[in-house]
Amino acid sequence: MKKIQFYLLTKSIGLYINLLSYINPKRALQTTYTLFSNPRKGKGKLNINKLPKTLQNSKMTVETFDKHQFYSYIWEGNQDTILLVHGWESNASRWKKLLQHLKKTGKTIIAIDAPGHGLSNSNEFNVPTYALFIEHIVKKYNPKTVIGHSIGGNALAFYQQKYAHNFTKMILIGAPSDFEIILNNYFKMLSLNKKIQNNFKQMVKDKFDIITADFNASHYLKETTIDGIIAHDKQDDVVLYIEALKIANSWKNAQLITTEGNGHSMHDQNLYQKITAFINQ
Repeated sequence: MKKIQFYLLTKSIGLYINLLSYINPKRALQTTYTLFSNPRKGKGKLNINKLPKTLQNSKMTVETFDKHQFYSYIWEGNQDTILLVHGWESNASRWKKLLQHLKKTGKTIIAIDAPGHGLSNSNEFNVPTYALFIEHIVKKYNPKTVIGHSIGGNALAFYQQKYAHNFTKMILIGAPSDFEIILNNYFKMLSLNKKIQNNFKQMVKDKFDIITADFNASHYLKETTIDGIIAHDKQDDVVLYIEALKIANSWKNAQLITTEGNGHSMHDQNLYQKITAFINQ
């Protein structure tokens, strides 16, 4: 029943946007972008007065630059730092299970909230802004190991291409490669017409100087010498397994770890043990 309701809702929204594109193209485009870039209500946001215990047990710091404000959560250890970058409609608390393993390394661990997520003051999420958040933390703490889940992994790949930081190790968990696949799935879900699709891609180019067809992790990591892990589940129905294969075929210094039955969340004790061992190497 819920699937039917969701189908009818998305198609109704798409019909409205398609009609609006002929009456008020600018408003239609803005509506399309807002729906794409804003997490759903109640998804990923945090209440500072009701934080998960995982985050309550951290050292919380407000990070501010330009108009942006977001939180970092620090579990203090030695001088070596691990940075954790979560995905869409999530927040820094998603690392609860992995943290139990990472703390055994003795390293300092930092997790951040993405734009429009957690305690971030913004509503809009996009990868270029997420990369700015990462750059702010990198300049401040100089992490040598970075771990990203889902679109957080994609943001790390984009970040590395743009800023070329000297990370020692990078770990991507359930990460997509091609942005256009995500975008085209969104267009398909709403049944948006070609006019809206073309206008959207042009807006991304104008706003971020990015051609959507070229926006992919496999391209960004092709020349990197960073050692890495690409972890993906064969039953992931959010980011398909083929995305991991694309990245693995391009990123020569990375090993592919395949799991089965963990879905997109990838919470797996055996995987986390392998990641910890890799970091300790």
